[in-house]
Amino acid sequence: MTDVVAADEERADTWASLLDRLSRQSVTPGKHFDAFADVPWDAEDYRIDPADPRWELGADEPLAATAWYRDQPAGVRARLGLHVVVSKMKIGLQFESILKRGLLEFAARLPNQSGEFRYAYHEVIEEAQHSLMFQEFVNRSGIDVKGMPRLVEVGARRVVLLGRRFPTLFFMFVLGGEDPIDYVQREALRSGNEVHPLLERIMRIHVTEEARHLSFARHYLKAQVPGLSRWRRLSLAVQAPLILGTMSQLMLKPSPDIVKAYAIPKAVIREAYSRNPAYRAHVRASLRKVRQLAGDLGLVTPMTRPIWRAFGIWEDQGA
Repeated sequence: MTDVVAADEERADTWASLLDRLSRQSVTPGKHFDAFADVPWDAEDYRIDPADPRWELGADEPLAATAWYRDQPAGVRARLGLHVVVSKMKIGLQFESILKRGLLEFAARLPNQSGEFRYAYHEVIEEAQHSLMFQEFVNRSGIDVKGMPRLVEVGARRVVLLGRRFPTLFFMFVLGGEDPIDYVQREALRSGNEVHPLLERIMRIHVTEEARHLSFARHYLKAQVPGLSRWRRLSLAVQAPLILGTMSQLMLKPSPDIVKAYAIPKAVIREAYSRNPAYRAHVRASLRKVRQLAGDLGLVTPMTRPIWRAFGIWEDQGA
């Protein structure tokens, strides 16, 4: 019994130390940013020109590999690429709206002296700055986008209440939205491809601060999942692949509005995405960290593994 108590105390100290470190980084210059003070929006080289060839889809984008895309005029290729970025920015800020409201619900149930409270509010502030960045980019692009499909947006509102009622499921949702985009942005920054300086600045700010948000969500799940009741654990295990599969497609595929605006044939979408092994591998790779976490927490079972497979987000080796 003494060993158990000592282990619990050590875990509590480790968790408290992590929260303190994340909160300190949230106010450390160079680790946190302001959407307008730290982005030179009016600099000439930050100007958004829809015809700029740097907006063309990169070679790692599935649609870019299709003959249909390559056959488009240069101006169309560039504008379509910009449109994809703008759409993802809009979806990102809508996702962060849900995340911020859920974090406030999560914080509302915390007691006084809680380290989680301070960190949660730091994250809300940072996500608000991200939303300001994303919306400013959308505004300056000159492209009007809706973002999330209406049905998804309405359904996602229910997620907000999970922050108070079922926070472990809420933070699984957080990882489902943030992990794929974090993966894509880091890959883009590491690729060596030329990136428009405004987009590069936004991505570097985003990945720096999202590293804290992802760390908090993962460590929270590690701390809380082992203590869940049997039924809550089952619910989390079943819903995790549903959330991850849905969110990854929302974040990584072109929106229906883009498909309609550029009259992209259904056969091209199938070629680039649904029937493309490289794209499916890309999706699985973007979820590798959260899939490993789910496995470590015992949330992948013989009963739930078929759900992961059905959504195409399971890897038999290196999962």
